[in-house]
Amino acid sequence: MITPDEALQILRNEGCSEKVIAHCIAVSDYATEIAEKLLLSGKSVNVELVRIGGLIHDLGRCRSHGIDHAVIGAAIAEQLNLDPSLVNIIKKHIGAGITREEAKRLNLPQDDYIPSTVEEKIVAHADNFISGDKRISITELREKMKKRNFTEDSMTRIIALAEEIGIY
Repeated sequence: MITPDEALQILRNEGCSEKVIAHCIAVSDYATEIAEKLLLSGKSVNVELVRIGGLIHDLGRCRSHGIDHAVIGAAIAEQLNLDPSLVNIIKKHIGAGITREEAKRLNLPQDDYIPSTVEEKIVAHADNFISGDKRISITELREKMKKRNFTEDSMTRIIALAEEIGIY
């Protein structure tokens, strides 16, 4: 596993802006906070994987700010020989995931982008509640989704993920 400093250096080396890096730090902080709370409640969580996954989740924003940044970031992470668990966090962090059918409609490689591990879910969830580098409320998240024309299915998954995690 890479260290937090190494994760930040990767983002810089790949050309992520300081704004993206500030967002990644905020997501990592919130995701780590969630992971620690879940750990205290008896859930099995790899807190360090969540911390690093939060830092590196937007790696693909060095090349794209479109929905494809998750796929691009996962490919970069694979080229850098990062842990497959980190690759999956990067790949599956969009909203509450993207189904194979949605991927096809979005012109992404046909794959399942739904987070499945608790660590993937925590990072995706934390990312949903960080706008820029600020934490937002569920009400603000709903408004943001409406403005960005999220599909009803996508919005339902995001809210269901928030309820599953139980911390927002």
